[in-house]
This record gives sequence, C-alpha cells and structure tokens, in this order.
Amino acid sequence: MKLSYPKRTLGLVLGGAVLAACAAIATIRYSRADETVAPKPATAADTVTLTERQRHYVTIGAAVAHSFAPQSEAVGYVDFDQDHNVQVFSPWAGRIREIPVKAGDRVRRGQTLFTVDSPDLAEAEANLLATAGQLRQTQAAVERARGMLGTQAVAQKDFEQAQSDEQGAEANHRAARESLVLFGKTKREIDALLASHHVDSVLRVVSPMNGTITSRSAAEGQYVQPGNAPAPVSVSDTDSLWLVANVPETDLPRLAAGQAIIASVAAIPDRRFEGSISNIGATVDPATHTVPVRAVVRDTTHLLRPQMLASFRIRTGAPLRAPAVPPGAIVREGDGTLTVFATDDGRNFHRRVVHTGLEQDGVIQVLDGLLAGETVATNGALLLSNALALQSR
Repeated sequence: MKLSYPKRTLGLVLGGAVLAACAAIATIRYSRADETVAPKPATAADTVTLTERQRHYVTIGAAVAHSFAPQSEAVGYVDFDQDHNVQVFSPWAGRIREIPVKAGDRVRRGQTLFTVDSPDLAEAEANLLATAGQLRQTQAAVERARGMLGTQAVAQKDFEQAQSDEQGAEANHRAARESLVLFGKTKREIDALLASHHVDSVLRVVSPMNGTITSRSAAEGQYVQPGNAPAPVSVSDTDSLWLVANVPETDLPRLAAGQAIIASVAAIPDRRFEGSISNIGATVDPATHTVPVRAVVRDTTHLLRPQMLASFRIRTGAPLRAPAVPPGAIVREGDGTLTVFATDDGRNFHRRVVHTGLEQDGVIQVLDGLLAGETVATNGALLLSNALALQSR
C-alpha cells in the first residue's frame, strides 16, 4: 500500500500535464486558424523601421479587391479555320494559262483564281452550238408540218414524228447548257456563246468564298487534273482562326463548349485575343495525357499567323473577389514562406505571412494574411526583408 500511493500520485500529475499540453496545442491551432480571418498582430521581431533616406527606395500602395476567375492554362498553336479553308482544284483537265493571284492576296467570291485551256470545255461548247442548231431545225420542221396538216398535205403520223424530234432536240440542248454550268459558265456567258457562235476553250476557275490566298502551288503552263494534289490555289477566311491547345486531362471535367478563352502569342506580347471553345477532343493522348481543345477567335486585323505558338487561359468558373497586390509586394523567404510588409504610417513596416493563389491581370491573389485596403510595400519589399534579417542578427 505504501508503494502504490506514490505511483497513483505520479499518474495524476502526468495526466494533468498531458491535458495541459493538449490545451496548449489546441490554443495554438485555434490561433493559427484565426489568422485566415484577421492578420496576426505584428511583433517587434517582425517590424522594421526605415530612415528618411531608406523610405525613398520603397513604394507603398493599398491592397485592392480584385476579381479572379478560375482558369486552366495550356500551350498550343494557331491554325486555319478548317471549316472556312478551301483547296481549289480545276474541275476539268487542262493546262493552266494564267494565274492572276498570288499568296497573300485578298479575293472575293466569284473572282478568277486561274484559267485553264480545257479541250473538254471546247467540246462542250461545240456540242451546245450543235444542239442549238438541231433545235432550230426541228422547231422549223414542226411549224411546216403544222401548216401542211391543216391542208391534209402531210400525214398525222409525220406531224407527230416532227414533234417527237423537236422534244428530243430540246432535251439535248438543255443537257448541253447544263454541262456548261458544270464548267462554271453563267447564263449570260452561255447566251453570249449562242449569239456569237465562238467556241472558247478557256475555263475560269473562281473563288468559292471571300478570303485570302493562303497557298499557290501552280504555275503557268502546268497540266492539272481534278483532285490531283496539291491544289493549284487554296483560299481561307483568315478573319476566323482556330486556336488549338493541349489541355491536361485533369482539367477536362471543368471544360465545356462555349467557355471563354484568352490567348496570347510571343510575337505580339501586348495583345490578347478572345474567343470561345468550339470543340473538345474525344480521346486522350496516351503519351502526354492531354486533350486537344479547339477555340475559334476573330482576327479582322490579321495579326495572327497559322502555326504561331500561343498560350491559353480557359475560364472554368465564375470570378471570385479577393485582396490583390502586385508581384513586387511578395517576398519568398529563405524557409519558403511568402510574406508582405504592411504599414500604417509609411515608416514602420510589419512582416506578414500570406498564402497566394492566382496571378491575373498583373496582380497576385492573396488568400489569407492580408485584407483589402491595407497598405503594403508594393516595391522594395525585398529591401525590407533584408533589413529585417540584418536587424535580427
């Protein structure tokens, strides 16, 4: 009994010490959690006072409330809008006679891109003239037979045969006109051919759209055939371009068609191009685990060029407001923590540990440790950190 009492007493003492330690730890955790609500009061060890001369090297400003939009960042490239990019071939075989356009020219719908000497066109025009002659001949025969039928000078069956011949000639003539339409001839050009009886073997190949000549691979005298690559001329609507980015598969759940994107290119660093997502790839690249995401952007000033490298920011949510400071206000300390230096009078600066988030529009989001409206060193914060380090030695 004499030995058990001291052990019990010792147990009670140790138990009380453990409870006290737990209470102290809880108090410390509570105080750290409270830092996200209000900044921790500065201590003398975290305060540096500048002289009048030193103050000239430090710029101060207020932390502002800024809207930060959640976003996904990726790298990609500029490409032609393949929905508005046409490779123009000659519809018939022949030799190119003339190419009045060159790469980079702006063209209109219906404008001549190149002309071709086409034997097939000459044959089709000659057939049109021949069918036109046959049609006139059968029409005259029907008129004569109709007049003779009234005087019984011709049999009924001969009149009906003349009408049948006229119908056949009319069908052949209509087919001959349609064949010239396939060559790109207009109604006015066909009527002019019938009036002049002049066969012209020159085939005009025209632009199917308004746009820019993006390539010209053909030359005068070159023999071309329908569909033989490369196309003599390519036309693209360069007012509309594709921006293609390879986005990490982890960002895929936050992406949707119609989301806004902002892109920038190294060649034009001071310009931002806005667009929206038009297509999200159906498969993931097994090597890079990325998904191709395509956006359409309008560029009526024609600053962008296909295959330019571009960086993308895809907005994936509604903007959130938070305190923001310029990058020069943030100091990375030796232990890896991020700090700012707050001040009330522009002379005494107090170091604050902060946690940062997004960087957008030239400012950095502060998640905790600083409130909007507080004054901080926006430039020269590193000087303050060095002065504080010297002060603590």
